[in-house]
Amino acid sequence: MTEIEKRSGLGVEVREADGKRTLVGYAVVWNSDTTIGDYFVERIAPGAFTKALRGDILALYDHDTGRVLGRTRSKTLRLSEDSHGLKVEIDVPDTSDGNDLWTLVGRGDVSGMSFAFRAIKQEWDEGGEMPKRTVIEAELYEVTATASPAYPDTTLAARSLEAARQDADRIRKVADAIAARRRIAEREARQEQQIRGIRQDAP
Repeated sequence: MTEIEKRSGLGVEVREADGKRTLVGYAVVWNSDTTIGDYFVERIAPGAFTKALRGDILALYDHDTGRVLGRTRSKTLRLSEDSHGLKVEIDVPDTSDGNDLWTLVGRGDVSGMSFAFRAIKQEWDEGGEMPKRTVIEAELYEVTATASPAYPDTTLAARSLEAARQDADRIRKVADAIAARRRIAEREARQEQQIRGIRQDAP
């Protein structure tokens, strides 16, 4: 599965010191259950992005790759994992987007953060009323400041669930085939033993 999924995070706040303007917030909170559309409940496990943080990640305005606010390679975006979640610090640039965003966040018009990822390792539990997905490891493509953070990409969410069910179905089919072959082998072995026993008892 190669689709990039987008999720909401927590609020964003402004900090200004020594002439530097910085947006601060959490894009991800560990083990926080979120209902993705009407498809499943999702949580991000602590440390899910540890490997991803070694890469070059963008900070965007409203998920628009044409509106870059910072990036980890240039150290204008700083990402770190702590006991609470994935912390984000963006040094706001002196650009039209940066200046507009600074004003909008200060006024409370832009109040959230979001992130885009692709799950690499995940676990599914369908034992309850709604399937539950735990993302254990994921690639991280970007974090974003947005006025509408509270949305899941439900189309991709549906694909994620369907892909997991297809994987589980393939695993069950393989396991069933192995079990069937084992039962056939055991039955043939018993028949062979019976035939040998008859031959030994023959006069």
